[in-house]
Amino acid sequence: MKKMTILFVVMILILSSLSFADLVSFKVAYFVPRVESDLWDIEFENMDFRKTDFHATSFSFTYEYFLSSFASLTFSVDGYNRQKYGLYKDYVEEKIGADYYAFDYGQGEPIGHTLSISSTPLQVSIKLTPTGRRDRFIPYVGGGVGIYFWNLRLQGEIVDFSQSEWFYDPNIDQDVIGYLVSWKDSREDNKITVGYHGFAGFMMPIANRLSLDVELKYNSVKGSLTEDFEGFESFDLSGYQVAVGINYWF
Repeated sequence: MKKMTILFVVMILILSSLSFADLVSFKVAYFVPRVESDLWDIEFENMDFRKTDFHATSFSFTYEYFLSSFASLTFSVDGYNRQKYGLYKDYVEEKIGADYYAFDYGQGEPIGHTLSISSTPLQVSIKLTPTGRRDRFIPYVGGGVGIYFWNLRLQGEIVDFSQSEWFYDPNIDQDVIGYLVSWKDSREDNKITVGYHGFAGFMMPIANRLSLDVELKYNSVKGSLTEDFEGFESFDLSGYQVAVGINYWF
């Protein structure tokens, strides 16, 4: 609720200032997360997730104010949201007494959980157009800082490899190890982290006051995890983004 309220206020401020804008952009983006932190590593090691499962499309809005013929100040609202259910690749569960245990063999039930991630950055950037803005092809580069509103949730069955017991299996006439399975709903809600970004792209006029915009952006941000994910390093929310959109020139 807090996140939505803040975003609503920011959007009102942006829209109310459009009379001072020199350019506004609407883009469709494809985000590819970098997935380089220990929680990501554990999920990909144990679950049947693929990295492409967490690629996603999104929409973005940018307000641009010209500082000179070659530089401008931009304000952007972007977003990423993905939810995926996965199964443990090498384990099935069986109920023994009042508890469930995971075994790396047998005909037990599958074990799975859902991983949900969202990130909505509000970004301020300096954008440079080295050749100016009057050509038919307008390259640009830039970068800046952003406030990232993000959420992380892991819900479902978790194999706790730190809690194990030995059981005798008469079918194979030997002892086997089982790991305790528990149901979790671990989450990081309404988190706020400062991150950085850089981008490059080009604009091409296609009509009066309209231009095509193609952009590659890299976001660099890691969010600190708290008690529900105690012991994990900061969660990697970084990634690459390819966007195509339309600019309107005032």
